[in-house]
Amino acid sequence: MSDWNLPWEGACRCGRVKLKVSAPPLLTMACHCIGCQRMTASAFSLSVMVAAAGFEVTAGEPVIGGLHGDDVHHYFCPHCMSWLYTRPQAADWLVNVRSTMLDGAPGSEPFMETYTSEKLAWVTTPAQRSYPKFPEFDEYASLTQAFAEYHAKSAT
Repeated sequence: MSDWNLPWEGACRCGRVKLKVSAPPLLTMACHCIGCQRMTASAFSLSVMVAAAGFEVTAGEPVIGGLHGDDVHHYFCPHCMSWLYTRPQAADWLVNVRSTMLDGAPGSEPFMETYTSEKLAWVTTPAQRSYPKFPEFDEYASLTQAFAEYHAKSAT
């Protein structure tokens, strides 16, 4: 789909950290892992994966929170503690932006869902692909292609 109405802008709850997405999404997803449930105080987290070159923080200075390991960094507003985005260290060219931090929550319908092995029993999503954990790294190329094809069909 070429008509994503970019750029997308958004902010944390208090508005001190502002975000901008200027690249089309590569994937949209819901993660049902217990960590995401606890960090969102909800059933799952929603995110839109974009190329890092198409993402910027336009105001404020996010801080790392959530997990404090070497694999993944979760970024939060230091004032209101809204979870804004995640940067996987093994794929530093990608950013997973929390869809609900963007004005109007564009890209919030998940194309795939992960960690269904930990999802709450009553939860359903419209995801086209489901995984008990995360997909294997080499599956992401075909997933992004399938996502693009799905959205190209839905645009016509």
